[in-house]
Amino acid sequence: MSGGTIGVGMVGYAFMGAAHSQAWRTVHRAFDVPRAPRMAVLCGRDRPATEAAAAKLGWASVETEWKRLIESGDVDLVDICTPGDTHAEIALAALAAGKHVLCEKPLANTVAEAEAMASAAAEAATRGVRSMVGFNYRRVPAVALARRLVAEGRLGEIRHVRAQYLQDWIVDPEFPLVWRLRKDKAGSGALGDIGAHAIDLAQFVAGSLVTGVSGLTETFVGERPLPGSAERGAVTVDDTALFLARFAGGAVGTFEATRFASGRKNALRLEINGSAGSLAFDFEAMNELAFHDHTEDPELGGFRRIQVTEPGHPYVGAWWPPGHGLGYEHTFTHEVRDLLVALAAGEDPSPSFADGLQVQRVLAAVEESAAARSVWTRVETGVPGAG
Repeated sequence: MSGGTIGVGMVGYAFMGAAHSQAWRTVHRAFDVPRAPRMAVLCGRDRPATEAAAAKLGWASVETEWKRLIESGDVDLVDICTPGDTHAEIALAALAAGKHVLCEKPLANTVAEAEAMASAAAEAATRGVRSMVGFNYRRVPAVALARRLVAEGRLGEIRHVRAQYLQDWIVDPEFPLVWRLRKDKAGSGALGDIGAHAIDLAQFVAGSLVTGVSGLTETFVGERPLPGSAERGAVTVDDTALFLARFAGGAVGTFEATRFASGRKNALRLEINGSAGSLAFDFEAMNELAFHDHTEDPELGGFRRIQVTEPGHPYVGAWWPPGHGLGYEHTFTHEVRDLLVALAAGEDPSPSFADGLQVQRVLAAVEESAAARSVWTRVETGVPGAG
């Protein structure tokens, strides 16, 4: 960091790259952050396309090799927005070079990769080099409020956790075989792509980790057209994943992730039932939280709708007057705000690479269980070599 700014280099410029760019452009205009981000370098393999993206998204220069981005003296922090098969190599190199790292989810494609990343992050932290995994839905104000209610004990003892992530963008069997449908690139299908978000969200709000699972996966369309070709290729990931879970705190859970829920565009849903109350959230109504206080008079009881747009609600005070809702892009702005604050304080940001590893282990346990006819499978814990 120098001159009151922090130089950011980003690898990848598609969907997530555009969302992250929006956050880097706006965070210091909405929040009083300790250091303003300087959008120094954008990296992509195709120079003309990368240059066009940089001009559109607001990056000062471009590279076509991510190793040169890491070597750049203008870059203090590396933002990884690439497919999962490249996360580990880029993150490990960046941490070794003394660069802070923000890495999109899921952390890696395998547990072994995620373990290496979490171990490297723990070692780098001893040198003041920080890392964070991008589970942006934690930064929805309604979700942050839900976490606060659970932490304050408003739900009492947590008993049930229900999490779903429902989309429909590959219902059409003629939808092309994009990288998200290839295991070598994505690691898994709906399970890792959107199920990872559901797992992290449930653990974050409940304040408890998944310790065991029984899983089921299914692929409905086995072959799809290759992009730009009349030929077809094999789909090598799951189209849907469902699993039962136990939490360390004693709660039980059900999870579902699918990209075949016709009519559901981005329905990330969470319901938690406790001895003293319940809450429910649906990202398709992201500015709302449903809350039930079971200690109230039952004749007047039931779920109430909280419009999470008051200045006292998490993050909201930086934006608009009450009643004016926020959108998807704000979750990334909140994410990088929290990252910048943690870096300035010399603290490890959250969620950490260790948190990303734990989610990766849940994903692996679900796949292992599904492959063994849904046998109950324990989720490992701990970071190798840490502590």
